This record gives sequence, structure tokens and C-alpha cells, in this order.
Amino acid sequence: KLYAACLEAATGQRPVIFYTNGFETWLWDDTFYPPRRVSGFYSPDDLKWLVDKRRERLSLEHIDIREDITNRYYQKEAIISVCEAYRTRRRKALLVMATGTGKTRTVISLVDVLSRCGWVKNVLFLADRTALVRQAKKHFKQHLPNMSLCNLVERSKDETPDARVVFSTYQTIMNAIDSERRDNDARLFTVGHFDLIVVDEAHRSIYNKYAEIFNYFDALLCGLTATPRDEVDRDTYRIFELETGVPTYAYELDQAIADKFLVPYHTVETTLKFMSEGIDYEALSEEEKREYEEKFGDVETPDNLPPWIDANALNAWLFNEDTVDRVLLDLMQKGLRVEGG
Repeated sequence: KLYAACLEAATGQRPVIFYTNGFETWLWDDTFYPPRRVSGFYSPDDLKWLVDKRRERLSLEHIDIREDITNRYYQKEAIISVCEAYRTRRRKALLVMATGTGKTRTVISLVDVLSRCGWVKNVLFLADRTALVRQAKKHFKQHLPNMSLCNLVERSKDETPDARVVFSTYQTIMNAIDSERRDNDARLFTVGHFDLIVVDEAHRSIYNKYAEIFNYFDALLCGLTATPRDEVDRDTYRIFELETGVPTYAYELDQAIADKFLVPYHTVETTLKFMSEGIDYEALSEEEKREYEEKFGDVETPDNLPPWIDANALNAWLFNEDTVDRVLLDLMQKGLRVEGG
């Protein structure tokens, strides 16, 4: 810190402090944040942006939220809560919001606010399924049409990985860290490349090997989930450095139903006759009797048929593809579909 003060006196600019013992590296931008461990040194471009942000970023105390993106009270409260966390020097936030309450819309609005206030330039949106990546990009394009976007999983010809918002699965971005290069063959996705990482469905896939993504990139973090986990080895709250059961903001199913933004769900139960009652040979049609004789008859003594097969015995012995197909067909015909099927 004394060395940084001498450099500041000589140059008129406060430097960003890095210190290391050769095994661990720490970054200390002591004009705002406390020291934090990072995976490596920033590139010159990333350092310049870090210094520029000191001058250019606006306070998040009084923010302007665009009504055309998010106009529900709880979405605005969620954005304000995340901004308050970032403003008070927390770098991680977790939103727990019921399915169907507009988590993606909320985070699009958050990106818009943080961009206009000069806090973020490059954003990484992570999901664990290609369909979710595709869907998120479509929503961003709809609400932030002037922002450059890139789906790393299914990149089109007019998309480049140095876009403002990059959408990816965990596996794809892990591979891209080494494979994506600039024209001068320097690594594109450097330690400080992203200012914000959005983690969709944050209760899944962010543990074990994929946690290395968050250790590598030195970025603000915002997790989205409807069902956070708090097991010992899969604790969503711990990943976001929060007290168990206390997210940055929560808007859960009961409240959404009370506010009439969602409706209560109900279950549809279905049974298959043979699986619940067993098979009675005499009750079968002639065609079914022939099939029964072929399947359960003894080749040597074809007339020695079991007249009855108990449901428990049938379930223990026979759970065939047809049963699975019928259950899935019932689900597909009676279940509620989300966007994307």
C-alpha cells in the first residue's frame, strides 16, 4: 500500500494493487473494494477498464429502472436489492424467485441499469441447458436490442465472442477460456474480461468442477433460482457468500399466488389398470388372450396358463417400455408446457 501511495504521488493515479506469494494472487483495488483472491493478473486492457470505472461509474443508490422491461413491484425490489448489495461492496447476490415470476426479465433490467451506470461492460449469462441459453438470448435481444449478443453454444455468422453479453453452458465456457483467442493470439476470456456473471438455475451445476468458472473470472455474480439448496456439499447460499436461508432478495410462490401473478398448481394422478389391478385372463378380450398365451404360456404345456397375475408380481417383474411411454404420453398431453416445450 505504501508503494502504491508513492506511485500515486509520482503519477497522479492510484494503481491497482496485486500481491502474490507465487501460489496465491490477491487483487486490492483499495479505492473501493477490500482485497480479494483472484486466479491471475489482469490484462492491460482489463486494468485500464478497472481504473476507468473508478471515474465513470455512477452511484447505485438512486437508480432508474425501465418500466418497459420490468414493471412489477417485486422485480424492481429485486433489482434495488442487488444494486444495494453491489453498492455496499458485496460482489455476489442471489435472487430466489418462483418459477414464472420473470427472473430473466429481472436480470435483463439489472444488466441495463448496471450498464447505464457504468458498472458493467461485458456480461456472461450461464445456464446448464442449450434451450435455456437460447431462450435467454432471445429475451435479451427483445428488451436490449442495441446490445451485442453471442450464443457461444450455437454461434451464428454475425455473432462474435467479444460481444457485450455472452450466453453459454458451463462446459462450453470452460472450453472457450483456452480456445477463444484475439487476432494477436492473446486469450480473449481473461480473468477480468467479464464484469458480471449471471447464473440461471443457480441451485444446479455450480458445484464441484464448474465452480472453477467462478474462481477463474473475477466478476460480480448474480444467481437466479426458484429452489436454492442448502446441503453440506451443495449449498447455494455458501457459493454466494450468504447466510443459509437468507438470499439477497426472495419472492416465493405463496406471495406470487397472493399477488395473483401466479395460480396454485394441482396434481393429476393417473393409473394403468394392469399395474394397479393385475391381469385376469378371463377378463381379457380374445386378442389380449392370444397375446397373454404367447407371453405367459409354457411352451411344453401350452394349456398350463396362470389364470391370474397379481399386480405386485407384475410390477416387480414387468415394467416395460410401453408402460413408460404411456406415462410420458399422459404427462405430455396433460402437463403444462413452458416456453420451449
